[in-house]
Amino acid sequence: MANRIWKFLNTDIKELCSAEAAEGIGEAGKTAAEVAKMFKEQGLDNSNLLLEVLNSPLAQVVGTGLPFVGMAAKLLAFFIEKTQLQPTLAECIFLVSQEAYLESFKHFLGQDESLLNRIGQTPVSAKVKELLKKLADLELSDKAAKETVICFRDSMLATEFNRVLSERLEQAGLNADEAQILTKRVAANTHRYLIEAWAVSGDAIKHLGQPSISEWREEQEKYHSIDKYLQEQIYSLPLEPVFKEKFSFKDIYVPLKAKAIDANGKVNKRVPAFDLETWAKQLLKDENKQNRVMFVEAGPGRGKSVFCRMFADWVWQHLHPVWTPVLIRLRDIPKLQKSFRETLKEAINAGFASDDGWLTDRNTRYLFFLDGFDELLMEGRSSGGLEQFLKQVGQFQRDCQQSSEMRHRFLITGRTLALQGIERQMPDNLERVEIQVMDDGLQQQWLSKWEAQFGAEKTSAFQHFLQDECCPETVKSELSREPLLLYLLAAMHRDKILKVEDFQGTNSTQAKILIYNKTVNWVLTKQRPDKLNQALTELETEDLRRILTEAGLCVVQSGGECAPVAMIEERLKADNSVKALLEKARERIKDDPLRNALAVFYLQQGSKEGSVEFVHKSFGEFLCAERLKESLEEWTEPGKKGRGFNTQDSQMDWEIYDLLGYGPLTEEIVEYLMGLLTTPAGPGEENQFRPVELFQRLEDFYLHWCDGEFIDMLPESLPQKKMRLLRDQLKTQDLGQRQIDIYAGLNVMILLLELHSYGQEKDELKDKMVFYPCGKPNAEGRPDDEIRLLRLIGYSCCVGYFGFLQTVGRFLSGADLSGVNLGGVYLRNANLSDANLSHADLRGANLSHGQLIGANLRGAQLIGAYLRGANLGNANLSDADLSDADLSHAYLSGADLSGANLIDAQLIGANLSYADLSGAYLSDANLSRADLSGAYLSRADLSGANLSGADLSGIFGDIEWDENTNWENVRGLDTAVDVPQALRQQLGMQ
Repeated sequence: MANRIWKFLNTDIKELCSAEAAEGIGEAGKTAAEVAKMFKEQGLDNSNLLLEVLNSPLAQVVGTGLPFVGMAAKLLAFFIEKTQLQPTLAECIFLVSQEAYLESFKHFLGQDESLLNRIGQTPVSAKVKELLKKLADLELSDKAAKETVICFRDSMLATEFNRVLSERLEQAGLNADEAQILTKRVAANTHRYLIEAWAVSGDAIKHLGQPSISEWREEQEKYHSIDKYLQEQIYSLPLEPVFKEKFSFKDIYVPLKAKAIDANGKVNKRVPAFDLETWAKQLLKDENKQNRVMFVEAGPGRGKSVFCRMFADWVWQHLHPVWTPVLIRLRDIPKLQKSFRETLKEAINAGFASDDGWLTDRNTRYLFFLDGFDELLMEGRSSGGLEQFLKQVGQFQRDCQQSSEMRHRFLITGRTLALQGIERQMPDNLERVEIQVMDDGLQQQWLSKWEAQFGAEKTSAFQHFLQDECCPETVKSELSREPLLLYLLAAMHRDKILKVEDFQGTNSTQAKILIYNKTVNWVLTKQRPDKLNQALTELETEDLRRILTEAGLCVVQSGGECAPVAMIEERLKADNSVKALLEKARERIKDDPLRNALAVFYLQQGSKEGSVEFVHKSFGEFLCAERLKESLEEWTEPGKKGRGFNTQDSQMDWEIYDLLGYGPLTEEIVEYLMGLLTTPAGPGEENQFRPVELFQRLEDFYLHWCDGEFIDMLPESLPQKKMRLLRDQLKTQDLGQRQIDIYAGLNVMILLLELHSYGQEKDELKDKMVFYPCGKPNAEGRPDDEIRLLRLIGYSCCVGYFGFLQTVGRFLSGADLSGVNLGGVYLRNANLSDANLSHADLRGANLSHGQLIGANLRGAQLIGAYLRGANLGNANLSDADLSDADLSHAYLSGADLSGANLIDAQLIGANLSYADLSGAYLSDANLSRADLSGAYLSRADLSGANLSGADLSGIFGDIEWDENTNWENVRGLDTAVDVPQALRQQLGMQ
């Protein structure tokens, strides 16, 4: 390519090596002489390329002392001066690109001393020399040269340079993957040096045009901004202390494992777990999956956010600038913009993202970590915002894959439960995985890191604690294998706060509550910083705890992450005792005692000015549940009256709106709340939980709410009052009075469903705590208002199309819905296990993939219902009408389908093993590939049914039938699996 220039350099420059010849030749000539001298010393006298320095030991590339940037310009200037010839664009780019590429390579070698020591002195191979010889003969068009300046990493020259460097690195001792990654990093980093070299070339290439110094400075400012962001926002995160400890996340982090989630949202438990980081690295590398969004799900405390911290840091140190990591906490996005580009731009407070074209710069490819999709603070608090957000991300990832200007990737994390009810609307390009609990190996790695911090003795004592026969199985196999809870267990055991006897007789929820409860007391009494002791002298531990529970409620009502301090203070004014103590402390210490009190626990400055947030979301949820428990117990204190039918503003009604009218109760908060309520009182303590009274008062509220009493109040309704309060405190317009009214009512419904389940487990409460969402059934078994639930579902669409399902759907297990009319409703993925749906009208309802294990659907109307993939194991469907229903791939093992109408039903691939189908009507039903092993078919009508590929004799044995079973015109028996010999003979089959 540059033979004309290098021919001159290989002949005339040799004469410049002597001191006499170097006199009077100018700056450009001196640079040329230095290059000639360097090449001669390294035995490269006949070089045709700057890249031939790669023929020397690589340590010398760093040790030459020559700055490669600027070298090409001076060589070109010397060439023009001596020959009076103008080099072409292609010749200039070919030479300038080499110096920029070498400077980039030199940068990475200089950063990693261990790498330089490993490969630095290895001599070159014949193959590398041959590749360099071919490169010298490369013909570069002006078009290809221009493309090189625009984006070097995608250029033809990058491909050729990379081939040489990769071979040189492998020959020097790196494996193929290591060599490929380093080569890609060098190529991706070359552009910043190429623009600099091109900009400072001066007169040498002014005839070709070049970027101005101001343009070059803009480019350099962008790279400086990226470098600063990576140093301050990515590098620092793993080094932050764990809560108030003296060690960092990096000191104690262990890799996580995950399992894939299929298209139906299910995790295959039989497939071994894989390393999460390895999975992410493979997806980044796989050219065929550049349109896939990496989607990491898990429950609370499983390590999602810490994984983002650690992996983003790894990407920076090992892949940048092939990929530039950008970490965004989704809680910090206040509003989803119509354009996803604008959403990203607003979320990143850095100079490199301020330019309108920052996402279309081909020289920078970002790996965006979007952490916490369950923490999005979207309009109306509905999951419609999450659904919209995920669709935007999915589409933008496709756009990136299809555009040569945008090749960015996305990795999203969040809690699985936040996806309840929207799985069907999620993008189809999500590569979903679920983080698993620690296995024995990972737990042991974690304990080894704990030992490095606190020594073998304390670690060994903690291990004995976990192995003690008195330690509950739930602590051993579940809680101690989740990173957050494992840390809390280890830390409190280290500080002698936790004993194995504390867990005796606890279930999983109670054990988790015990850990959080002890954590709160531990932090308030043992981990309080000395500087806060004086400021908090007036506040007892219980006062501090009261403040924290209010903070927990405020954080949850604010969207789950941070809350204004002013909001917390305003709510505490209603508690006269705490208010008096805060005022007394303020007078004494001349400081803000509330902010000091909040600083005691795991609270930190929020992302918004004047706000605070919990270091981990779970603490806020637990303290919120504790705050709700206080009020629920107060509502049933002896002597307190329930709401009167004619009282329009009873205190309890208002408190329900004040506490619950903000958004949906999460499953975690409900779990903590019911656990706190039902935990037996300690020695000498009075049990404050009065379940029957609480149930009655909440039911009374529910019935009046269903009639619209509270939203119709004058002059100011309770929902309107709460709306005004939230808007004053949060400075947001997110929730209107209808949304507040819906959430207050649905949250009370959730509490009633939970109390119903609690009561049904106790003989003395069974008849006193029965919740009928549509009213008590009459003599004919019909509820007072059989379409009430249908109306509520329609009303709930004000918070999202699937508002009812997404709010209440997961709490319907065990509900009594007998006789209700739910025709045509969408209840996909709802949990209706053990629910009573006898004689319910579910015609056309969508219950696909729902959990209906053990549900009572006796006599239910399910004509045309969509039950594809639903779990109906052991359900009672006797005499139900399932004609035309779609039960394909449904799990019906052990179900009672006796007398059921399944005419024309779709049962393709359904599991009917050991099901009771006696007297069932299965004429023209499609049972192809269904599992009927062990099924009871006495008196069943199978006329015209399709049994192609069906299994009639599996692990449960042969099907059972009798002389009254109708096999007339059955199709597909010839392809069915293991047809019993007796049946073959009866039907005259060969």
